[in-house]
Amino acid sequence: MQRGDTWVVVGLDNGGNTNNATVLDATGKFRVDRMVESPSRVQEGPEPAVESLAAAFASVLELTGVGLDSVRAVGLDTPGPASAEGVISSRGSTNFAHPGWRNFDFRGAVEARLGVPVVYNNDGNAAALYAHYQLFGLLATQRSSISAIVGTGLGGGVIVQGNVVKGAAGFAGELGHVHIPMEGLLGPGQAVPHCNCGFDGDLESVASLTAIEKNLLPYWLEQFPDHELAKAGSMARAAKLVRSYGEKQDPLALRIFEQQAKAIGRFFTIAANFTDPDAYFVGGGVIEAAPQFREWFLGTVRRHTTLREEQARIVRFEIVPDLDMAGARGAAIAALEMVRGAEIAARLTGG
Repeated sequence: MQRGDTWVVVGLDNGGNTNNATVLDATGKFRVDRMVESPSRVQEGPEPAVESLAAAFASVLELTGVGLDSVRAVGLDTPGPASAEGVISSRGSTNFAHPGWRNFDFRGAVEARLGVPVVYNNDGNAAALYAHYQLFGLLATQRSSISAIVGTGLGGGVIVQGNVVKGAAGFAGELGHVHIPMEGLLGPGQAVPHCNCGFDGDLESVASLTAIEKNLLPYWLEQFPDHELAKAGSMARAAKLVRSYGEKQDPLALRIFEQQAKAIGRFFTIAANFTDPDAYFVGGGVIEAAPQFREWFLGTVRRHTTLREEQARIVRFEIVPDLDMAGARGAAIAALEMVRGAEIAARLTGG
């Protein structure tokens, strides 16, 4: 049996275009300090995608000089929707549009291909787990946190005592589809926003890139009819430019991001009353911006999060760190905790 400080786990972050991989050793040290990317091939279907992950796995082991016999487990994260065990939804998704993905056991297929135990999380949960461990370190298993990650949709995760809350079917932590109060959030005459999931007035319908394109920007361009973004050629293109205008303190862009920050604050207010976390994280493209804009956005979130006096004294508001690497690193942390849990169980049962 290997000494306790020589084995490693691998984190594999699967995305719509690329995979990212990392290695985490038994002492909790990452052996990769940068992105290690390769094509994901998910649009080609399950078989090419699994082979691409196998290639990413082999590549990161070669890069770090780690032998296959040193790998105890692999953490895998992917976009959703998928079950808690990594079975892709029967309805597919943007990333898993190929018909072969419907009801495909992604985790099981990767485990069979690599010959190593694989633990699964969706990408939002993996990033949330990494942020949690980065902030709390040795106290991570004694703390809780909630992360809201603003991207094309609104992802994130709920961490309690260092563990991802997945729920019975794997859909716990779907923060974007929690309804939030709209009164006082919307402008005069602004329609209640619609989400792609079918809900009206959930968090993602306001705080996401899709929300900017479909709901927020069309309204605010009516209030600023001479704005340059009206000449962008399409609402989709204009939506992708809004952040750059926000960084320049453009009034229209700031109205949009203020609505998004308020919406996240309202969601955190709800969360304060059912999980009472130690920390709230915000991540995503809206945070990957100029420092002044980033701090303004996070400060706006905090101002619109209503906490009890006892909570306000101890809670922390933070930014998800190293977001490009957070998925792979969070996936690796989940694998490390699985190995440690199995070792503890074996000792308790005399195994």
